[in-house]
Amino acid sequence: MNKLIAVVGMCGSGKSVATDFFKEQGYKVVYFGGVTMQKLKEQNIEINEKNEKEMREGLRKKYGMGAFAVILIPEIEKLLEDSNVVLDGVYSWSELEILEEKFKNIKVLSIITDKKNRYERLSKRDVRPLSHDEAKSRDISEIKNLEKGGPISYADYYVCNNGTLDEYKNSLKKVLDLIEGE
Repeated sequence: MNKLIAVVGMCGSGKSVATDFFKEQGYKVVYFGGVTMQKLKEQNIEINEKNEKEMREGLRKKYGMGAFAVILIPEIEKLLEDSNVVLDGVYSWSELEILEEKFKNIKVLSIITDKKNRYERLSKRDVRPLSHDEAKSRDISEIKNLEKGGPISYADYYVCNNGTLDEYKNSLKKVLDLIEGE
């Protein structure tokens, strides 16, 4: 049976780096944030923090807190037929519940990073950088409105990403070895 890993963590924790690491190991990627971007593009709405937040929260109000998981299940199923899959950015507890019900073999990897480090990284990233205030606002919104804390606190594995990139990748490799050894 192919492996399914859900990467969770707060914005700027290093989820995309983890996803890229798994992709380099042959995993196919399903990007949960891609649903938001796709909907914004479909509606010809500018991509920025305010509009992303409104779209994320609006989709969940309309379709329920598990909306993104429900939308992406067919893609996940198709990819799992032929390969291991990594899910980038499972947000809500409801999404995780839906995924765990559908995919009994799912493993959750939580990326933990100090807030100061996350905010610094977010201010320097090339794509959609966030100011300190924007990052803080996003954190609070995701915790209060998107149930984001549940999947982070309920993970099967944890990796701390406060050090160097090499240290981070070494930690990811150790977790991958554990998952693939199961």
